Amino acid sequence: MQVFLDTLKYEKNYSAHTILAYQNDLMSFYEFMQAKDVNQIQKQDIRNYMIYLSDHKMQARSIRRKISAVRSFFKYLIKENISKHNPCGGVVLPKLKKGVPEFLSAEGLENYFSDNESKDPASEFETLRNGLLIDILYQTGIRRSELVNLKWKDIDFHLLQLKVLGKRNKERIIPFSLELKNHIQIYLSRIEEMHLKGEYLFMNKKGGVLSGFQIYYIVKKELSKITRQNKKHPHLLRHSFATHLLNNGADINAVKELLGHTNLKATEIYTHSNIEQLKKIYQQAHPRSGDEH
Repeated sequence: MQVFLDTLKYEKNYSAHTILAYQNDLMSFYEFMQAKDVNQIQKQDIRNYMIYLSDHKMQARSIRRKISAVRSFFKYLIKENISKHNPCGGVVLPKLKKGVPEFLSAEGLENYFSDNESKDPASEFETLRNGLLIDILYQTGIRRSELVNLKWKDIDFHLLQLKVLGKRNKERIIPFSLELKNHIQIYLSRIEEMHLKGEYLFMNKKGGVLSGFQIYYIVKKELSKITRQNKKHPHLLRHSFATHLLNNGADINAVKELLGHTNLKATEIYTHSNIEQLKKIYQQAHPRSGDEH
């Protein structure tokens, strides 16, 4: 298994986060199979594994991901002449429920940022940092993993743009506003006053780098000031970034590039609100829509 994971790392250039997910998924499968020889594993074993995951209340998306990891592993084994068949072939995966991504209201976010702007720049370090963290996630639409790895050298204050390393080490450039530049510089001044040093943008009071889990809980805490939605996570700001851009007439291909998507279909899920707005306008304005005016 380790050779396969090394292949993902050095040949496929997968991120550490993705490789860890593969490792966890394969270990789960390995434990279920009770060290059964790979050449003895059959299609029915895969189906039984899926039933086992479903019985343990695992969602369809997670089951599909786990089977995808197992399928990729067997493809590697076949390529290396270790196994003669892929037992995942022809296995019907559970269907995903078609849903639309949740997002925050532009008004709620503007109220949040207005409240932050009214605070003294000399306020608590964590208050400044947390507000900036939300601002960057919303203004750039970057992923949590990309935010964790964001360094000072990645920010170009002159050109008002930042560089991020996305999935599969794909680099992209994202513009930001003059307002965000000022926000970052206030935070930088606070860091210098505290004599903190480090190459990463987001740190704790001692200068240590914030982890992905710490960022998750910061976002959850800050978003509780904006919304009562049950799900409060960094990706909610990415959803909001994309949805608000499209709602305000941004070209979908441009949004695709900003998000770092390789496939336009991944971006199209954010057009839902445009369609809902069109439906609302139609129902309110068209004489034959069935609505009373």
